[in-house]
Amino acid sequence: MTSSPSEPMGLRERKKARTRAAIQRHALRLFREQGYSATTVDQIAAAAEISPSTFFRYFATKEAAVLYDPVDPVFIATAIAQPAELGLIPAMRATVADVLARFSEEEMEDIRQRQLMVFREPELRAATMDQFAEGIELIAGVAARRTGRAPDDFQVRNWAGAVVGVLLAAFVKAAGDPGSDYLVLLDEALVHLESGLPL
Repeated sequence: MTSSPSEPMGLRERKKARTRAAIQRHALRLFREQGYSATTVDQIAAAAEISPSTFFRYFATKEAAVLYDPVDPVFIATAIAQPAELGLIPAMRATVADVLARFSEEEMEDIRQRQLMVFREPELRAATMDQFAEGIELIAGVAARRTGRAPDDFQVRNWAGAVVGVLLAAFVKAAGDPGSDYLVLLDEALVHLESGLPL
C-alpha cells in the first residue's frame, strides 16, 4: 500500500526506494553513455554495486528500469488528498504543483532525461502504450473517488484519457526543450483542457 503524503514511509520502504532510485540513476547514465541496446543488466548492476539478482528484485527487465516512474504513486496519493471542494481540473493542477515542488533541480533533470530516452528509443516508445493505459486507469480511479462515480464509467475514463493526453503533450515538449519550465507546461496543458481545448 502506498503511503499518503502525510504518512512518511517506514525505514525499510525508504531504503528500498533509495536503492531503486540508485539503480535507475545508474541505468539511465549508462544508457546515455553507451546507448540503450548496448547496455546490459550486468553492467547496470556492477555500476550500482549490486548483484544482477538484486537488480531483478527491483526491476523485472532492463526496459522497466527506464519506464518505472517514481512520481506516479505520489501523484495519485496527492490528488486524492486534495480538498473536496476543488473541481477535478483544479485538483489536478494543485497536485502537479504540490508534487513537482518536492523535487530538486537535479531530480527534475533526471525526470526529463528519462522521458527523453523513452521518446527516442523505439523499443521503449512501443512499451509506453501499456503505461498510457495504466495512466488512464490511475487517473480514472482518482476522478471516480472525487466524484462518487464508478472508475469504469465511460465519461470518467474519457476524461482520464484526456488528462493523460494533455500531460503527455507537455512531457514531450519539456523532454525536447531543456529551457522549458516543466511545471508551467503541465499547468498550461491542464488549463487548456479545462477550457475545452480551443484552437
